[in-house]
Amino acid sequence: MARILIIEDNQDIHALIKQSLGQEHELVSAFAGTEGLLYCQFQPVDLVLLDYMLPGMNGQAVLEAIRAFSQVPVIMLTALGDKKLISQMLLAGANDYMVKPFDFEELYARVAVQLRTAGHEAGASSQPSQAITRLGQLELKPDSFEISREGQAVRLSKKEFGILTTLLGEPQRIFTKELLYELVWQDAFIPGDNTLNTHLSNLRKKISQLDDSQDYIETVWGLGVRLAQGVRPGGEAT
Repeated sequence: MARILIIEDNQDIHALIKQSLGQEHELVSAFAGTEGLLYCQFQPVDLVLLDYMLPGMNGQAVLEAIRAFSQVPVIMLTALGDKKLISQMLLAGANDYMVKPFDFEELYARVAVQLRTAGHEAGASSQPSQAITRLGQLELKPDSFEISREGQAVRLSKKEFGILTTLLGEPQRIFTKELLYELVWQDAFIPGDNTLNTHLSNLRKKISQLDDSQDYIETVWGLGVRLAQGVRPGGEAT
């Protein structure tokens, strides 16, 4: 039995996919790009069904973020049959695609092919993913939205944890505040809104309670924010 992550915001299509695949596979649901990406970063999955038209972070952005840390098979689902768009998704790392409305027997077959190609055997347990669960001297605990060090833990808000894991997903990337807001809040950024700055400030303070030896989040003036370059994902601070 494979574990399949469905990232699809259309409730009807989501339900039909679960009906088609649910008897033979363990299915996990996400209804937005950031939610699905967060799950994929910290939980093992064998295949991802990824809608292109998602609120906030679209499917191609999610795909590119997944490919930064995992080669899990991804089948894109799109209502847009544009050949140029399909080519872009394949070049970005999609293993296959299906254009809506699609036949669910064909979806079943394409899922089976991708799982077989990836070497997944029926009845085999999912292998642990290579997702990063450490940042510098901190351990990240997605189930409880906590960060910890040497037995001491601090709980983050869901949005604070989302900011941290979004930065962690692409540690070299400078995120504009507009983009970071839209990825985490899944809503349009309103110029002058101080919500993100407040959450960044609170996040920095909570991190410093566990490790005040250096900054973990770096502001690049005039551009945005990123993980501090002296902090190594998956290991100790340098």
